[in-house]
Amino acid sequence: MARWAERLAGIFPWPGRSTVKRPTGPESSNPMHPIEEIRVRLDADMQKLETLIADGPGAGPSEGDKALPKQFEDLKVKYTGKKGEISGLLRSMGTLAPEARPEFGKLVNELRDYADARFSALQAKIQEVEIAGSLSGSSLDATLPGYRVPAGSLHPMTQVREEIISFFQGLGFEMALAPEVDNDWYNFEALNIPPDHPSRDMHDTFYVDDKVVLRTHTSNVQVHYMETHRDQPIRIIAPGFVYRVDNDATHSPMFQQVECLVVDKDISFANLKGTLFLWAKHMFGTETTMRFRPSYFPFTEPSAEMDVSCYFCKGSGTLDGAGGAPGQPCRTCKTTGWIEIGGCGSVDPNVFGKVGWDPEKFSGFAFGFGIDRITMLKYGIPDISHLTRNDNRFLKQF
Repeated sequence: MARWAERLAGIFPWPGRSTVKRPTGPESSNPMHPIEEIRVRLDADMQKLETLIADGPGAGPSEGDKALPKQFEDLKVKYTGKKGEISGLLRSMGTLAPEARPEFGKLVNELRDYADARFSALQAKIQEVEIAGSLSGSSLDATLPGYRVPAGSLHPMTQVREEIISFFQGLGFEMALAPEVDNDWYNFEALNIPPDHPSRDMHDTFYVDDKVVLRTHTSNVQVHYMETHRDQPIRIIAPGFVYRVDNDATHSPMFQQVECLVVDKDISFANLKGTLFLWAKHMFGTETTMRFRPSYFPFTEPSAEMDVSCYFCKGSGTLDGAGGAPGQPCRTCKTTGWIEIGGCGSVDPNVFGKVGWDPEKFSGFAFGFGIDRITMLKYGIPDISHLTRNDNRFLKQF
Protein backbone atom coordinates (compact mmCIF):
# COMPACT_ATOMS: atom_id res chain seq x y z
CA MET A 1 0.00 0.00 0.00
CA ALA A 2 2.84 2.38 0.87
CA ARG A 3 4.57 1.67 -2.45
CA TRP A 4 1.40 2.48 -4.34
CA ALA A 5 0.93 5.68 -2.36
CA GLU A 6 4.47 6.83 -3.11
CA ARG A 7 4.06 6.22 -6.83
CA LEU A 8 0.63 7.82 -6.91
CA ALA A 9 1.86 10.88 -5.07
CA GLY A 10 3.94 11.80 -8.09
CA ILE A 11 0.73 12.08 -10.10
CA PHE A 12 -1.88 13.21 -7.54
CA PRO A 13 -0.23 14.47 -4.33
CA TRP A 14 -1.97 13.91 -1.02
CA PRO A 15 -3.06 16.93 1.07
CA GLY A 16 -0.16 18.94 2.42
CA ARG A 17 2.06 18.30 -0.58
CA SER A 18 2.47 20.88 -3.33
CA THR A 19 5.10 19.37 -5.66
CA VAL A 20 2.49 18.72 -8.37
CA LYS A 21 -0.67 20.58 -9.02
CA ARG A 22 -3.69 18.56 -7.79
CA PRO A 23 -6.35 17.86 -10.40
CA THR A 24 -9.73 19.34 -10.39
CA GLY A 25 -12.87 17.28 -10.69
CA PRO A 26 -14.01 14.08 -8.92
CA GLU A 27 -10.48 12.98 -8.01
CA SER A 28 -9.83 16.12 -5.97
CA SER A 29 -12.67 15.34 -3.55
CA ASN A 30 -10.96 12.23 -2.19
CA PRO A 31 -7.45 12.24 -0.69
CA MET A 32 -6.79 8.74 -2.14
CA HIS A 33 -6.12 8.28 -5.78
CA PRO A 34 -8.92 6.45 -7.74
CA ILE A 35 -6.53 3.56 -8.62
CA GLU A 36 -5.90 2.90 -4.94
CA GLU A 37 -9.61 3.16 -4.13
CA ILE A 38 -10.48 0.55 -6.75
CA ARG A 39 -7.76 -1.76 -5.52
CA VAL A 40 -9.03 -1.52 -1.94
CA ARG A 41 -12.62 -2.22 -3.03
CA LEU A 42 -11.50 -5.12 -5.22
CA ASP A 43 -9.63 -6.72 -2.30
CA ALA A 44 -12.65 -6.31 -0.05
CA ASP A 45 -15.09 -7.81 -2.57
CA MET A 46 -12.75 -10.69 -3.32
CA GLN A 47 -12.34 -11.39 0.38
CA LYS A 48 -16.10 -11.68 0.82
CA LEU A 49 -16.36 -14.18 -2.02
CA GLU A 50 -13.38 -16.17 -0.74
CA THR A 51 -15.05 -16.35 2.68
CA LEU A 52 -18.15 -17.89 1.09
CA ILE A 53 -15.99 -20.43 -0.70
CA ALA A 54 -14.03 -21.28 2.44
CA ASP A 55 -17.27 -22.31 4.18
CA GLY A 56 -17.36 -25.27 1.77
CA PRO A 57 -20.34 -27.21 0.42
CA GLY A 58 -22.74 -28.99 2.69
CA ALA A 59 -24.25 -32.42 2.23
CA GLY A 60 -25.00 -31.50 -1.35
CA PRO A 61 -24.79 -28.50 -3.62
CA SER A 62 -26.56 -25.71 -1.75
CA GLU A 63 -28.24 -22.64 -3.20
CA GLY A 64 -25.24 -20.59 -2.05
CA ASP A 65 -22.87 -22.91 -3.87
CA LYS A 66 -24.97 -22.63 -7.03
CA ALA A 67 -24.87 -18.82 -6.75
CA LEU A 68 -21.08 -18.63 -6.50
CA PRO A 69 -20.45 -18.67 -10.28
CA LYS A 70 -23.01 -15.90 -10.79
CA GLN A 71 -21.49 -13.74 -8.04
CA PHE A 72 -18.06 -14.37 -9.48
CA GLU A 73 -19.06 -13.30 -12.99
CA ASP A 74 -20.83 -10.18 -11.70
CA LEU A 75 -17.75 -9.21 -9.72
CA LYS A 76 -15.45 -9.82 -12.68
CA VAL A 77 -17.60 -7.69 -14.98
CA LYS A 78 -17.75 -4.95 -12.35
CA TYR A 79 -13.97 -4.54 -12.33
CA THR A 80 -12.57 -5.90 -15.62
CA GLY A 81 -15.51 -5.65 -18.04
CA LYS A 82 -15.62 -3.21 -20.92
CA LYS A 83 -17.61 -0.78 -18.79
CA GLY A 84 -15.92 -1.82 -15.56
CA GLU A 85 -14.07 0.37 -13.09
CA ILE A 86 -10.58 -0.43 -14.39
CA SER A 87 -11.59 0.39 -17.96
CA GLY A 88 -13.11 3.60 -16.64
CA LEU A 89 -9.70 4.62 -15.30
CA LEU A 90 -8.22 4.37 -18.78
CA ARG A 91 -11.04 6.45 -20.21
CA SER A 92 -10.32 9.16 -17.62
CA MET A 93 -6.72 9.63 -18.76
CA GLY A 94 -7.82 12.49 -20.97
CA THR A 95 -8.35 14.68 -17.87
CA LEU A 96 -4.70 14.29 -16.79
CA ALA A 97 -1.75 16.45 -17.64
CA PRO A 98 0.25 14.98 -20.56
CA GLU A 99 3.33 14.37 -18.39
CA ALA A 100 1.29 12.33 -15.87
CA ARG A 101 -0.38 9.97 -18.35
CA PRO A 102 2.46 7.45 -18.93
CA GLU A 103 2.86 6.66 -15.24
CA PHE A 104 -0.88 6.64 -14.71
CA GLY A 105 -1.38 4.16 -17.57
CA LYS A 106 1.35 1.91 -16.21
CA LEU A 107 -0.32 1.82 -12.78
CA VAL A 108 -3.70 0.98 -14.34
CA ASN A 109 -2.16 -1.90 -16.31
CA GLU A 110 -0.57 -3.23 -13.13
CA LEU A 111 -3.95 -3.07 -11.42
CA ARG A 112 -5.58 -4.94 -14.30
CA ASP A 113 -2.91 -7.69 -14.20
CA TYR A 114 -3.38 -7.96 -10.44
CA ALA A 115 -7.16 -8.27 -10.87
CA ASP A 116 -6.82 -10.92 -13.59
CA ALA A 117 -4.54 -13.01 -11.40
CA ARG A 118 -6.94 -12.80 -8.44
CA PHE A 119 -9.92 -13.73 -10.59
CA SER A 120 -8.11 -16.71 -12.14
CA ALA A 121 -7.22 -18.09 -8.72
CA LEU A 122 -10.76 -17.50 -7.45
CA GLN A 123 -12.29 -19.24 -10.47
CA ALA A 124 -10.18 -22.35 -9.83
CA LYS A 125 -11.43 -22.45 -6.22
CA ILE A 126 -15.06 -22.13 -7.35
CA GLN A 127 -14.62 -25.04 -9.75
CA GLU A 128 -13.23 -27.15 -6.92
CA VAL A 129 -16.28 -26.29 -4.79
CA GLU A 130 -18.65 -27.25 -7.63
CA ILE A 131 -16.92 -30.62 -8.15
CA ALA A 132 -16.88 -31.33 -4.42
CA GLY A 133 -20.57 -30.43 -4.16
CA SER A 134 -21.56 -32.73 -7.03
CA LEU A 135 -19.51 -35.62 -5.63
CA SER A 136 -20.85 -35.24 -2.08
CA GLY A 137 -24.36 -36.14 -3.23
CA SER A 138 -23.20 -38.98 -5.48
CA SER A 139 -22.27 -42.63 -4.90
CA LEU A 140 -19.20 -42.14 -7.10
CA ASP A 141 -15.90 -42.65 -5.30
CA ALA A 142 -13.45 -40.33 -7.00
CA THR A 143 -10.51 -42.00 -5.24
CA LEU A 144 -11.04 -45.33 -7.03
CA PRO A 145 -8.70 -46.05 -9.96
CA GLY A 146 -10.21 -45.56 -13.40
CA TYR A 147 -11.09 -48.27 -15.88
CA ARG A 148 -8.21 -49.36 -18.08
CA VAL A 149 -8.90 -48.93 -21.77
CA PRO A 150 -7.51 -51.98 -23.59
CA ALA A 151 -4.74 -51.04 -25.97
CA GLY A 152 -4.83 -52.63 -29.40
CA SER A 153 -1.88 -53.90 -31.41
CA LEU A 154 -1.03 -54.61 -35.02
CA HIS A 155 -2.11 -57.94 -36.48
CA PRO A 156 0.83 -60.41 -36.55
CA MET A 157 0.78 -60.46 -40.37
CA THR A 158 0.93 -56.67 -40.43
CA GLN A 159 3.90 -56.76 -38.07
CA VAL A 160 5.72 -59.24 -40.29
CA ARG A 161 4.87 -57.34 -43.48
CA GLU A 162 6.17 -54.08 -42.03
CA GLU A 163 9.35 -55.82 -40.81
CA ILE A 164 10.01 -57.27 -44.28
CA ILE A 165 9.38 -53.93 -45.98
CA SER A 166 11.59 -52.11 -43.50
CA PHE A 167 14.43 -54.61 -44.01
CA PHE A 168 14.46 -54.32 -47.81
CA GLN A 169 13.98 -50.56 -47.77
CA GLY A 170 17.11 -50.49 -45.64
CA LEU A 171 18.88 -52.21 -48.56
CA GLY A 172 17.67 -49.50 -50.93
CA PHE A 173 14.52 -51.15 -52.32
CA GLU A 174 11.63 -48.90 -53.40
CA MET A 175 7.94 -49.71 -52.74
CA ALA A 176 5.85 -50.51 -55.83
CA LEU A 177 2.19 -51.55 -56.25
CA ALA A 178 -0.12 -52.86 -58.98
CA PRO A 179 -3.84 -53.78 -59.32
CA GLU A 180 -5.17 -56.89 -57.59
CA VAL A 181 -7.72 -57.35 -60.38
CA ASP A 182 -5.59 -57.24 -63.50
CA ASN A 183 -5.51 -58.02 -67.18
CA ASP A 184 -4.51 -61.51 -68.26
CA TRP A 185 -1.51 -60.02 -70.10
CA TYR A 186 0.09 -58.59 -66.94
CA ASN A 187 -0.61 -61.66 -64.82
CA PHE A 188 0.33 -64.32 -67.40
CA GLU A 189 1.36 -63.29 -70.93
CA ALA A 190 4.06 -60.75 -70.11
CA LEU A 191 5.50 -63.14 -67.53
CA ASN A 192 6.13 -65.80 -70.17
CA ILE A 193 3.22 -67.99 -69.02
CA PRO A 194 1.73 -69.56 -72.18
CA PRO A 195 -2.02 -70.08 -72.68
CA ASP A 196 -1.74 -73.84 -72.06
CA HIS A 197 0.10 -73.49 -68.73
CA PRO A 198 -1.61 -75.40 -65.86
CA SER A 199 -1.72 -72.29 -63.64
CA ARG A 200 -4.29 -70.82 -66.02
CA ASP A 201 -6.78 -73.59 -65.26
CA MET A 202 -10.00 -72.72 -63.45
CA HIS A 203 -9.02 -74.89 -60.47
CA ASP A 204 -5.96 -72.68 -59.88
CA THR A 205 -7.05 -69.13 -60.83
CA PHE A 206 -10.08 -66.97 -60.06
CA TYR A 207 -11.40 -65.49 -63.31
CA VAL A 208 -13.51 -62.33 -63.54
CA ASP A 209 -13.95 -62.92 -67.27
CA ASP A 210 -11.87 -64.42 -70.08
CA LYS A 211 -9.25 -61.66 -69.95
CA VAL A 212 -9.45 -60.39 -66.35
CA VAL A 213 -8.28 -62.35 -63.30
CA LEU A 214 -7.62 -61.95 -59.60
CA ARG A 215 -3.85 -61.86 -59.66
CA THR A 216 -2.22 -65.12 -58.65
CA HIS A 217 1.05 -63.44 -57.59
CA THR A 218 2.50 -59.99 -57.11
CA SER A 219 4.71 -60.60 -60.17
CA ASN A 220 2.35 -58.40 -62.18
CA VAL A 221 4.03 -55.49 -60.39
CA GLN A 222 7.25 -56.33 -62.29
CA VAL A 223 5.58 -55.82 -65.66
CA HIS A 224 3.81 -52.59 -64.72
CA TYR A 225 6.98 -51.13 -63.21
CA MET A 226 9.36 -52.12 -66.02
CA GLU A 227 6.96 -50.66 -68.60
CA THR A 228 7.16 -47.24 -66.93
CA HIS A 229 10.83 -47.29 -65.87
CA ARG A 230 12.70 -48.40 -68.97
CA ASP A 231 16.45 -48.89 -69.24
CA GLN A 232 17.39 -47.93 -65.70
CA PRO A 233 18.45 -49.86 -62.58
CA ILE A 234 15.47 -51.25 -60.65
CA ARG A 235 15.27 -52.38 -57.05
CA ILE A 236 11.66 -52.71 -55.88
CA ILE A 237 9.62 -54.47 -53.20
CA ALA A 238 5.94 -55.18 -53.91
CA PRO A 239 3.69 -56.34 -51.05
CA GLY A 240 0.01 -57.13 -51.60
CA PHE A 241 -2.86 -59.62 -51.67
CA VAL A 242 -2.99 -62.52 -54.14
CA TYR A 243 -5.66 -65.14 -54.86
CA ARG A 244 -5.48 -68.85 -55.66
CA VAL A 245 -7.89 -71.78 -55.51
CA ASP A 246 -6.06 -73.50 -52.64
CA ASN A 247 -6.89 -74.29 -49.03
CA ASP A 248 -5.11 -76.43 -46.38
CA ALA A 249 -3.12 -75.99 -43.13
CA THR A 250 -0.45 -73.89 -44.84
CA HIS A 251 -2.42 -72.40 -47.76
CA SER A 252 -5.31 -69.97 -48.01
CA PRO A 253 -7.33 -68.92 -51.10
CA MET A 254 -6.47 -65.28 -50.33
CA PHE A 255 -3.11 -64.49 -48.85
CA GLN A 256 -0.47 -61.79 -48.70
CA GLN A 257 2.70 -61.96 -50.72
CA VAL A 258 5.75 -59.79 -51.02
CA GLU A 259 7.91 -59.81 -54.12
CA CYS A 260 11.22 -58.18 -54.92
CA LEU A 261 12.80 -57.40 -58.28
CA VAL A 262 16.34 -56.28 -59.02
CA VAL A 263 17.41 -55.33 -62.56
CA ASP A 264 20.77 -53.88 -63.56
CA LYS A 265 23.87 -54.77 -65.53
CA ASP A 266 25.81 -57.88 -64.45
CA ILE A 267 23.27 -59.16 -61.89
CA SER A 268 23.84 -62.88 -61.16
CA PHE A 269 22.18 -65.75 -59.27
CA ALA A 270 24.88 -65.32 -56.62
CA ASN A 271 23.50 -61.85 -55.86
CA LEU A 272 20.07 -63.43 -55.40
CA LYS A 273 21.33 -66.10 -52.98
CA GLY A 274 23.28 -63.57 -50.94
CA THR A 275 20.25 -61.30 -50.61
CA LEU A 276 17.96 -64.16 -49.55
CA PHE A 277 20.38 -65.61 -47.02
CA LEU A 278 20.83 -62.17 -45.49
CA TRP A 279 17.07 -61.69 -45.22
CA ALA A 280 16.33 -65.19 -43.83
CA LYS A 281 18.96 -64.90 -41.11
CA HIS A 282 17.49 -61.54 -40.13
CA MET A 283 13.91 -62.83 -40.16
CA PHE A 284 14.18 -66.24 -38.49
CA GLY A 285 17.45 -66.10 -36.58
CA THR A 286 20.92 -67.39 -37.26
CA GLU A 287 19.98 -70.98 -36.27
CA THR A 288 17.51 -71.32 -39.15
CA THR A 289 18.51 -73.86 -41.81
CA MET A 290 17.83 -72.99 -45.43
CA ARG A 291 18.00 -74.75 -48.72
CA PHE A 292 17.48 -74.01 -52.41
CA ARG A 293 15.78 -76.62 -54.58
CA PRO A 294 15.91 -76.44 -58.38
CA SER A 295 12.48 -75.57 -59.68
CA TYR A 296 10.67 -74.09 -62.64
CA PHE A 297 8.90 -70.79 -63.09
CA PRO A 298 8.04 -69.45 -66.55
CA PHE A 299 9.32 -65.96 -65.72
CA THR A 300 12.71 -66.94 -64.22
CA GLU A 301 15.60 -69.06 -65.51
CA PRO A 302 17.27 -70.64 -63.62
CA SER A 303 14.61 -70.97 -60.90
CA ALA A 304 14.61 -72.30 -57.35
CA GLU A 305 12.39 -72.87 -54.34
CA MET A 306 13.62 -71.59 -51.00
CA ASP A 307 12.74 -73.68 -47.94
CA VAL A 308 13.41 -73.10 -44.26
CA SER A 309 13.51 -75.71 -41.52
CA CYS A 310 10.14 -76.41 -39.87
CA TYR A 311 9.70 -74.48 -36.65
CA PHE A 312 7.55 -77.16 -34.96
CA CYS A 313 9.44 -80.36 -35.58
CA LYS A 314 12.85 -78.67 -35.87
CA GLY A 315 13.35 -80.29 -39.23
CA SER A 316 12.76 -83.88 -38.05
CA GLY A 317 9.32 -84.40 -39.63
CA THR A 318 7.83 -85.70 -36.37
CA LEU A 319 6.71 -83.97 -33.20
CA ASP A 320 8.92 -85.99 -30.82
CA GLY A 321 9.94 -83.64 -28.01
CA ALA A 322 7.84 -80.83 -29.51
CA GLY A 323 4.67 -81.40 -27.51
CA GLY A 324 3.39 -84.33 -29.59
CA ALA A 325 3.23 -88.08 -29.10
CA PRO A 326 6.32 -90.10 -30.06
CA GLY A 327 6.39 -90.59 -33.80
CA GLN A 328 3.45 -88.25 -34.39
CA PRO A 329 3.85 -86.77 -37.87
CA CYS A 330 4.21 -83.01 -38.17
CA ARG A 331 1.13 -81.70 -39.97
CA THR A 332 2.67 -78.31 -40.69
CA CYS A 333 5.57 -79.51 -42.85
CA LYS A 334 3.85 -82.76 -43.88
CA THR A 335 6.73 -84.78 -42.32
CA THR A 336 9.34 -83.30 -44.68
CA GLY A 337 11.05 -81.16 -42.05
CA TRP A 338 10.94 -78.19 -44.43
CA ILE A 339 8.46 -75.44 -45.19
CA GLU A 340 8.46 -73.79 -48.58
CA ILE A 341 8.35 -70.03 -48.21
CA GLY A 342 8.86 -68.82 -51.75
CA GLY A 343 10.21 -69.07 -55.24
CA CYS A 344 13.08 -67.21 -56.81
CA GLY A 345 15.30 -67.06 -59.86
CA SER A 346 17.00 -64.94 -62.48
CA VAL A 347 14.64 -62.97 -64.69
CA ASP A 348 13.96 -64.87 -67.93
CA PRO A 349 15.22 -63.01 -71.03
CA ASN A 350 11.77 -63.50 -72.62
CA VAL A 351 10.24 -61.31 -69.88
CA PHE A 352 12.68 -58.52 -70.71
CA GLY A 353 11.73 -58.82 -74.37
CA LYS A 354 7.98 -58.61 -73.69
CA VAL A 355 8.35 -55.33 -71.77
CA GLY A 356 10.79 -53.78 -74.26
CA TRP A 357 14.09 -54.24 -72.43
CA ASP A 358 17.32 -55.49 -73.99
CA PRO A 359 18.15 -58.88 -72.36
CA GLU A 360 21.70 -58.65 -73.71
CA LYS A 361 22.28 -55.46 -71.76
CA PHE A 362 20.30 -56.09 -68.55
CA SER A 363 19.89 -59.01 -66.16
CA GLY A 364 18.13 -59.38 -62.86
CA PHE A 365 16.56 -61.59 -60.23
CA ALA A 366 13.17 -61.84 -58.56
CA PHE A 367 11.72 -63.65 -55.56
CA GLY A 368 8.39 -63.81 -53.78
CA PHE A 369 7.23 -65.00 -50.36
CA GLY A 370 3.88 -65.67 -48.73
CA ILE A 371 3.64 -63.36 -45.70
CA ASP A 372 1.15 -65.74 -44.08
CA ARG A 373 3.57 -68.65 -43.91
CA ILE A 374 6.44 -66.43 -42.85
CA THR A 375 4.24 -65.23 -39.97
CA MET A 376 3.49 -68.85 -39.04
CA LEU A 377 7.20 -69.64 -38.94
CA LYS A 378 8.21 -66.53 -37.04
CA TYR A 379 5.58 -66.91 -34.30
CA GLY A 380 5.12 -70.68 -34.29
CA ILE A 381 1.49 -70.66 -35.49
CA PRO A 382 0.43 -74.22 -36.39
CA ASP A 383 -2.57 -73.45 -38.63
CA ILE A 384 -2.89 -70.63 -41.16
CA SER A 385 -6.61 -70.26 -40.39
CA HIS A 386 -5.73 -68.70 -37.00
CA LEU A 387 -4.61 -65.62 -38.92
CA THR A 388 -8.08 -64.96 -40.33
CA ARG A 389 -10.43 -66.02 -37.50
CA ASN A 390 -10.22 -62.69 -35.62
CA ASP A 391 -10.11 -64.57 -32.30
CA ASN A 392 -9.05 -62.07 -29.61
CA ARG A 393 -7.61 -64.85 -27.48
CA PHE A 394 -5.15 -65.47 -30.28
CA LEU A 395 -4.54 -61.87 -31.34
CA LYS A 396 -3.86 -60.65 -27.78
CA GLN A 397 -0.68 -62.71 -27.78
CA PHE A 398 0.98 -60.33 -30.24
